[in-house]
Amino acid sequence: MSSPTHKADFRRGPDEADISSRLNWLRAGVLGANDGIVSIAALLVGVAAATTDSGVIFTAAMAGIAAGALSMGVGEYVSVSSQRDAEEAQIARERIWQKARPAWELEQLVRLNMETGMSEETARKAAVEQTAKDPIAIHARMHLGVDPDELTKPMHAGIASLIAFSVGGIGPLLTTLLPPAHLRIPLTFIMVLIALAITGYTSAHVAHSPFIKAIVRNVSGGAAAMVITYGIGLLVGSTL
Repeated sequence: MSSPTHKADFRRGPDEADISSRLNWLRAGVLGANDGIVSIAALLVGVAAATTDSGVIFTAAMAGIAAGALSMGVGEYVSVSSQRDAEEAQIARERIWQKARPAWELEQLVRLNMETGMSEETARKAAVEQTAKDPIAIHARMHLGVDPDELTKPMHAGIASLIAFSVGGIGPLLTTLLPPAHLRIPLTFIMVLIALAITGYTSAHVAHSPFIKAIVRNVSGGAAAMVITYGIGLLVGSTL
């Protein structure tokens, strides 16, 4: 009778099973949502400080959301594509080195194993077994810090950023259009601070990192951006 853990994968704990695969879209999604919330809120607070015309505010909001979402999506796609190109180029070089200098690469892997705390004898035995299984993958992970099975995905990151920015911009749009004019700016401030606290907590929860630091960072940055743009809106509006 086989052990119930015979086929279990112990490479990662249950809480770490897919955290690395989540970090790519998490970074893009949280960055996009934060950008959408802060950028559109700051833009509309500035516009609302200069005018109470709902048509002007709506036009500014839609233009800001469209431009920001497309910019975020394309920018994230290009950025992550460059990262993936670099990762693939490193793996391609590793493949060439394995054919050109296998003995040297084996010795390098021995030294890398020894840096993890293995004795030279154990490190050499492990390196031989690792090389026999998949020399490219083990060198990519140990030497280059790249996991061939989890390369970054540009399209996923770009789409996540585009959608997250658009969703993030909806809240400020509603709070600067629906309430009476005298409540627009205060409600926008409140909504944005709450939304940033939520995105900060969510990102920390998914990444298993301290949530207080993430919340404070999000909220303080967004508040500063809105205060500055509100001041600019007042200044520009008073001179027109």
